[in-house]
Order: sequence, then structure tokens, then C-alpha cells
Amino acid sequence: MELVIKETLERILEVMQVPFSGVKVDKEGENSFYVSIETSSSNLLIGWHGETIAAIQHMLKCILWKQKIGNDMQLIVDVDGYKKRQEESVVRLAERKAEYVIETQKEIKLPPMNPYFRRIVHLHLAASDKYKDKVTTESTGEDKERAIKIIPK
Repeated sequence: MELVIKETLERILEVMQVPFSGVKVDKEGENSFYVSIETSSSNLLIGWHGETIAAIQHMLKCILWKQKIGNDMQLIVDVDGYKKRQEESVVRLAERKAEYVIETQKEIKLPPMNPYFRRIVHLHLAASDKYKDKVTTESTGEDKERAIKIIPK
């Protein structure tokens, strides 16, 4: 599976005519893969607020689905660690806001974020020994305005 993902993504990058020095696929679970692209043109692949890399990820998933490979696959495509840095930033924001909620006992709404980052926040706060007994999370809003509320328990 890893080889199919790697070769398919490399072909997409070639068609896009974006130079890259490597594509690495790590299996993170039964049907979960983390794909990292190394390139000197990261700004082209990331795009504005990560929109281009999100589109590439979506295109890769669609191609794999069409090949009857990626039906229930979890696939994350990253460029030069961009998504990892974004994840770390979102987790730090959630922790700061959770501390505020614990201190004030008032709920707070985080800025709107995509489903991937909302999931990261929900899972992180629910799994953290520091926060799981003190706060809960809830998604609110619709479409691009969907956000997370952190609520005191």
C-alpha cells in the first residue's frame, strides 16, 4: 500500500511540475498513513493557509479510492513538516484556552478550523490527564465557521 501511495503522489507532483526531493510514506495504523513531501518549493505545495496541500491530499485520496484502494483510508499529506507545526500550534492554543476555562470556569470558543484540526483538539484534550476531568469539547457552527467550544466540567 505504501508503495502505491508514494508512486501515485510522485506522479501527481510530476504532472504539477513541482520539484521534490523525496516522498516518504509512514504507516501509522491499520488504514492510516502519514505522507511527507520534501521540496525546495514548499510554498507552492502548501499554498495559502494550506489550501494547496489540502487539495493535493484530497486528489490523492480520490485517485486511491478510484483504484479501489483507499475506501476507508486515513491519509495525511505534509510538506516539509508544515502540518506537524500546525498541529503543534493548534494543540498549544487548545491547552492555553483550556487553562483559561479551568481558571475562570467560563466556556470559550476557539477560532474556526477544519475537521482535521478540530479532531486533533477534541482528542488531545480528551486524552490529556491534565484536562480530561476538567474540560469537555463540543463542535459548533457550520461549514467554514465550524469551531470548538471548550467547556468547564
